[in-house]
Amino acid sequence: MSRLFRKFRQEIISKGKIQKYLLYALGEVVLLVIGIMIALAINNDNVINQNRVKEQVYLKGLKEDFQISQFKLEELIKVNRNNLENAKKIIQADPKDSNLLESQFSQWVFEALAFEISFSPNNSLLMEMINSGSLKDVSNPDLRKSLTDWLANLEDIHSQENELSIQREKVINVFDEEGYSIRRVFEDAGVTQALGISKGDFSGSNLQILESVSFENRLLIFILTTQATEEAHYLPLMDKLESILALIEKEMD
Repeated sequence: MSRLFRKFRQEIISKGKIQKYLLYALGEVVLLVIGIMIALAINNDNVINQNRVKEQVYLKGLKEDFQISQFKLEELIKVNRNNLENAKKIIQADPKDSNLLESQFSQWVFEALAFEISFSPNNSLLMEMINSGSLKDVSNPDLRKSLTDWLANLEDIHSQENELSIQREKVINVFDEEGYSIRRVFEDAGVTQALGISKGDFSGSNLQILESVSFENRLLIFILTTQATEEAHYLPLMDKLESILALIEKEMD
């Protein structure tokens, strides 16, 4: 074909038909430009398709990670709520109530204070995307912003959890400061038996700690902090987590 074009061009030039040759040359340029544009369009389509495939891989991984984080947060809310419910039972208990059993009180104390809570979401893929600059491969701007904001939300959560841990420790410290027995709590709750630890020789009662103003004050602050952790932090975080999952689901093929 190129040989035919060259022959045709030479014939035109040889016959002095410059005007026709110029038109022919212009046609060649137009065809060349069109060819380049088609090639670029095909290349752009290939790049877009490759980026879309890459994005889908990221979205699948993010969905799995956030679903695991959702389950972790649901379980953590249950633990925090259990802590709160048992702390309320303690604060409402009357040390003069003859029906109040030492073993029951110990169980409440153990259930309220034994479990420190800390949210540990699955963020490995998200951090990898941010560190490698791959977050830009997420095409939905709302999802990109939500993923970035997620990390800032976690900083707030960890700050609240740290405050809750401090208040929990303050309540526990009253046992030591006022001469009450944590071991008795563990024994009544069945912890020492499970660990194979022999019974202690503490002969007093922990029920009198209910008359301690210091214990009451610290327990009340612990209750307020525990409740705030759920209502002002965990539940709003769950809403944001569910929103992120909905955006991811929307973008997945």
